[in-house]
Amino acid sequence: MTQQRIGIWIIGAWGGVATTAAVGLSALKQGLTGTSGLVSENPYFEKLNLKNWDQFVVGGHEIRDTSFVEAARYFSENSGVFHPALLQAVEEDLKAYDQNVKPGTLIHVGDTIRSLAGDAVRKFDTESLQETLTRLTNDISEFQKQHDLAHVVVVNLASTEPPVEESAKSLSLAELKESLASAVTSPVPASTLYAIAAMNAGCSHLNFTPSAGTDLPALIELAEEKQVLHAGRDGKTGETLMKSVLAPMFAHRNLNVMSWVGHNIFGNLDGKVLDDPVNKSNKVVSKDHLLTEILGYKPQTLVSIEYIESMGDWKTAWDHIHFKGFLDTKMALQFTWQGTDSILAAPLMLDMVRFTEREWRRGNKSGIMTHLSSFYKSPMQATTPEFERQYQQLEQWADTVSEES
Repeated sequence: MTQQRIGIWIIGAWGGVATTAAVGLSALKQGLTGTSGLVSENPYFEKLNLKNWDQFVVGGHEIRDTSFVEAARYFSENSGVFHPALLQAVEEDLKAYDQNVKPGTLIHVGDTIRSLAGDAVRKFDTESLQETLTRLTNDISEFQKQHDLAHVVVVNLASTEPPVEESAKSLSLAELKESLASAVTSPVPASTLYAIAAMNAGCSHLNFTPSAGTDLPALIELAEEKQVLHAGRDGKTGETLMKSVLAPMFAHRNLNVMSWVGHNIFGNLDGKVLDDPVNKSNKVVSKDHLLTEILGYKPQTLVSIEYIESMGDWKTAWDHIHFKGFLDTKMALQFTWQGTDSILAAPLMLDMVRFTEREWRRGNKSGIMTHLSSFYKSPMQATTPEFERQYQQLEQWADTVSEES
């Protein structure tokens, strides 16, 4: 008997990370690439009986007028990320995925993201809030029905929104429902509307962005009501990953960190959006809180993020750590992290989808998945900010799942 497949519904479907994930999924399915960068392919997780790569189907919501095929071709030409021969090999799969992408929403995305929107999504500008939620929910449900999918995992990979309004942080679920039913403007941003649609469709939800998503009291309530799994927020792929590894070293050796400066440059679409100071503020907060949590005190910090168009999808992070040792001697450590943003992030998204599906298949279908904390800069309800301890939690979860099998 053929097993039912699993859907991956991506918010920001034709963005860099999503396109890289789609190309990678097809390449993995066809055996055209190795498994470097995929946590779920570590030998430790073989016992989990995770879904094979050919058991996933991709769809999603998008606000721009493009396609997986066009986006992948642009990445290949602009950043040298994909070899042309690989793109030719995966093109049919990308075209099939393109058929599953629907227009998203521009409600509370901010002016910078709205400026990227194409004609297909703008025609829904006159919708009411309820009409938008119904449409987004139906898109996901129809995707699941059309492809006879056992389950769908919704993943937010869209560009970073402006910070959520303070009033939304105190809304109960009852208050949110009442507001959505009667208000002219949404009390929550697009990322949260997508999350509500996902939960209404009975889907698990992963937020790989700094945007609010499900990280609001009302959405945590909704997840319990709808009995769905969720996790977030903001994928930990580069500089912050290094911080979560290095900061414990300073703490454990009792070396006093006086200042930690991080300068980031990159040139992809996400970088363009973050060039807007309002959107950037959301990302900076996500990257900067970690040190205080690990060290137990707050050193002087500076996090800068700059859009340099010529960089394309390549990003460089330069960090300068000024610390004090024995006899109050001042010393410094510097590191440079260079990589392609999408190549670092895409496999982690695929990993989380596999782990989420396994938790759903296990029968635990409600609540925040804290065992995925190692994938996030600002993990919801995390018990530790240190990467190594977070990764141990993932392994402990795997032990528990395999013992139950």
